[in-house]
Amino acid sequence: MSHISSQEPDSALLLDLLRSKLGTQFSELRFERGHVVARVAREGMLDFFQLLKIDTQLDFNMLLSVTVVDWMDQAEERFEVVYHLLSIPNRYRLRVKIWAPETSPEVESLCSLWSSANFMEREAWDMYGVVFRNHPDLRRILTYDEFKGYPLRKDYPVQGKQPRVKMLHPEVQNTARSMIRPDLVQIRSRSETQTPAVNEQDVEKGGAA
Repeated sequence: MSHISSQEPDSALLLDLLRSKLGTQFSELRFERGHVVARVAREGMLDFFQLLKIDTQLDFNMLLSVTVVDWMDQAEERFEVVYHLLSIPNRYRLRVKIWAPETSPEVESLCSLWSSANFMEREAWDMYGVVFRNHPDLRRILTYDEFKGYPLRKDYPVQGKQPRVKMLHPEVQNTARSMIRPDLVQIRSRSETQTPAVNEQDVEKGGAA
């Protein structure tokens, strides 16, 4: 465990609070590289996060990020879901880690606690295939619906190719020309915007005059 310096009293206080309020729920609790890091089990994780939010002494009112680490064969389980939380009133930062085994890479969604979890959980599912149970709208967000596999998994082929799919709405032209309102901006073609070539004879006539 990293040493907590005198410049980081908030982290020391947070460690004490977590031990006193939730000590039995941690399989790991330490200070590391400027962050308090906690590891908890999947079972009961929603109650754990709820207490982090509603307890006035903790008051983690902001979920900053949700991401996934694919450890492949290097750790206890393959997938590790990582959450970063912030308590603005108390100036606490907390990193929470939860294992998600390859055989059932699932954890509970935190959308019911923090609305910011919505898109972040969708991205984590889209890239790693970790399922967030009870998510209100768990669908791909960076790739398309027909995409095969999860591109940030370590076993995804480096030169993997995706099958071509038909455009669902070919009538929609998703280009700058169609997106800009023509009544506000006049878009001209390149040929229309090019400067006309100067006729040397006209220049000579103009100079002579």
